[in-house]
Amino acid sequence: MSNEVIVLSATQLKEVMSHYASNRIERKAPGVIFAAKLSDTSITAYKSGKVLFQGGGSSREAMRWGSTQEKSAKKISSTKGDTLPESFALKSVLGSDETGTGDFFGPMTVAACYVPADKIELIQFLGVKDSKMLTDDLMRKIAPDLKDALTYKILVLGNEKYNTVQAKGWSQGKIKALLHNQALKHVLTKIAPEKPEFILIDQFAERGIYYNHVKAEKEIIRENVLFSTKAEQLHVSVAAASILARVAFLEEMDKLSLLAGITIPKGAGSKVDEMAARLLLTKGEEFLTSITKKHFANTGKAIALANKKRKL
Repeated sequence: MSNEVIVLSATQLKEVMSHYASNRIERKAPGVIFAAKLSDTSITAYKSGKVLFQGGGSSREAMRWGSTQEKSAKKISSTKGDTLPESFALKSVLGSDETGTGDFFGPMTVAACYVPADKIELIQFLGVKDSKMLTDDLMRKIAPDLKDALTYKILVLGNEKYNTVQAKGWSQGKIKALLHNQALKHVLTKIAPEKPEFILIDQFAERGIYYNHVKAEKEIIRENVLFSTKAEQLHVSVAAASILARVAFLEEMDKLSLLAGITIPKGAGSKVDEMAARLLLTKGEEFLTSITKKHFANTGKAIALANKKRKL
């Protein structure tokens, strides 16, 4: 069957729905906001702004509204970790990933997402790929469709809790491992009795180190677990988890910006040091600590900058 995909603005989507209103059909599928059926073409519009045309007249109808997306071969860069089974990208997989670990401001977020084999094509259609290839704005747009379509769990470790456990001697590796294990456990409970063929964790530690971090947990997820770096390139489940984790982080950063009364920068560079010094001077050390990862070197740099400004 011939397929064509285009991406339209909200205004263009309204025009499409008006044009095909007399051919409208009901289609209850995740993310679908409109569907129509012509004699030779099916039209499906999604929340993300994508419109899928299927059938003999797909090219004709798609060209009414804009150019179609170019299909390119997926390039996978070198990865490290477990050897994956043949045709792994087509299997039912529960994937997990995290973000916020390198940002001075904001929490650490972890997401786990289950993509059964029969939904892989849908998730790809919704725009899921390596989150490093997507903008924050596009990920925010994709995330609601993913939540509608898939079983997932998002965990957010706020700064105050993060600072507390870090002060006890917990490394970032241990914190991440515990969050991954918990997120995976939640999703497995939700989908039971169904089981994924495999679980894929975006590798941040060797298998032995990972399981040493979680050895005190009552329930440890071990069955069919695989580890790989750049796992978001290997299966859409990890790519989807990466997007959900990133959007959760962005939403938390939005809240912190409202709390601070100014847009909080991401990362851990010089702009972050300057903002931290500013907040230190205007809102005090307690407030700064409550929205940052205190053990980062940025804390010392911010204090030095603040002291310098006080002397001017």
